[in-house]
Amino acid sequence: MANSRGRAPSRREPCSSLDALLLRLRTGAANGRDAPAPAGRPLGQRPGADRAAALPANATVLLGWRRRALAGSDYRRPSADSWRRRLRHALRVFPDVLWRARIYGGGVKFRGQLWDGWHRWWRFALPLAAAASVAIAAASTATPASGAKSKHTVRVMTRNLYLGADLTPALQATSFSQLTDAAGEIFNQVKQNDFPVRAKGLAKEILKTSPDLVGLQEAALWRTSPTCKVFVPPGPYTATHVAYDYVKLLLAQLNKGKTRYRVVATEPEFDFEAEANTNGGPSGSCNEDVRLTMRDAILARVNDGVQVKNVKKSHYKVLFAPKLLGTITVPVDRGWISADVKVRGSRWVRFIDTHLESYDDQANTPTNQGTEVGNGQIREAQAEELIQKGGPATGKLPVILVGDLNSDTKTPLKPGDQLADQALLNAGFRERSTYTPLSCCLDTNVLTFPAGGGKASQFNHKVDHIMTSDPKQIKLVSSTITGRHPANGLWDSDHAGTFSVLTLP
Repeated sequence: MANSRGRAPSRREPCSSLDALLLRLRTGAANGRDAPAPAGRPLGQRPGADRAAALPANATVLLGWRRRALAGSDYRRPSADSWRRRLRHALRVFPDVLWRARIYGGGVKFRGQLWDGWHRWWRFALPLAAAASVAIAAASTATPASGAKSKHTVRVMTRNLYLGADLTPALQATSFSQLTDAAGEIFNQVKQNDFPVRAKGLAKEILKTSPDLVGLQEAALWRTSPTCKVFVPPGPYTATHVAYDYVKLLLAQLNKGKTRYRVVATEPEFDFEAEANTNGGPSGSCNEDVRLTMRDAILARVNDGVQVKNVKKSHYKVLFAPKLLGTITVPVDRGWISADVKVRGSRWVRFIDTHLESYDDQANTPTNQGTEVGNGQIREAQAEELIQKGGPATGKLPVILVGDLNSDTKTPLKPGDQLADQALLNAGFRERSTYTPLSCCLDTNVLTFPAGGGKASQFNHKVDHIMTSDPKQIKLVSSTITGRHPANGLWDSDHAGTFSVLTLP
């Protein structure tokens, strides 16, 4: 076939890179240069026809239209924009290659006879595999098939930081004197659990897995005041000196030497201040006020294609509401944060972080609605708020929900533990994190190792979840559990971390 200048194409002008591979297949020109042209090629014969004719007959199945084209046939090559034809030819190539080859040891060996004795397996297999790969890539690029694997992924993590102490002594106090001693015991335990040191281990977990988005729970803010003052909730509280800001301390470790993460949002939740006996004085004596503000937070990786918009947050309507000292009702605020995110060119999805009630574990648990409910029913009501009409986990966008749900259908410790997880599953959510190993929880309030008594064997159930409302588009690629071993003389938290890589639409 003549070109625009009226002369036959040169042997150095193959119709494509695949033609070049085919010519090299027969000539064995491993250095990329063409072999000398055969003498006496008939006028008008396509370049390489003599080479095509010398190929074995069964190569026709493998090489398809290109062999016949090189042999001078009028067979038309597929249209450049016809992905269906490209895919058909690619599929014609691969089954025969796979049938003829076997992988073993470190190479590929053909089961059939060697052809002519002048070439080895690599002269045929490698160019052919390259040709097939090009064809498949062209096919998938032109028109992605329905259900094709997503090219977008997102790395997400849920991490409960552990607020630093068990609040049960304060909840069980029956007098102001007992409450003051309990508050002192709690804050001394916070000091013992040394979050500035734990933040180093937590940061290492996060940096090792490099999540694009992190949902934090129990991201506590502890504040003190030298003035002792009795407060009746909800305050106003006066302690302003920051003793421990878990979010700030964690970010300082994450961003050492370089900014890697930023705060998308924090949600202040349970907030309470009390007189505290922290210096071991006489029972009921106070030397400072201590204030705890519980928070959830979302972190996002910077300079890695993570876009965020439409950030919202709120508290749940149904709350745990114990009676402090038997008379003062103290609602324990819990809530959620949501943000619409787009990761490295994906479509927008909604990312939600939450922490459902952890003290909802009794047969008669008081609520702020003036009722008493059974184990797990407050968590269930909070989960249903997420998925009710107009809730943050509804709408047009696919949802990725992370958090400490304090619930699981597969590993409940007692009846009722499964209720919140089951409510989400009933609404169409599906789990997108591993159960091997489990992530909850150390049976100790003191995280020092080994003195605190925490053991990896105590991680025996699941409460930390990564879920999606759109399981068809958001699939699990891989998942791992972090922080199941102590570091720097402390466990990072009483929970382990849960990390997953997910596909995105």
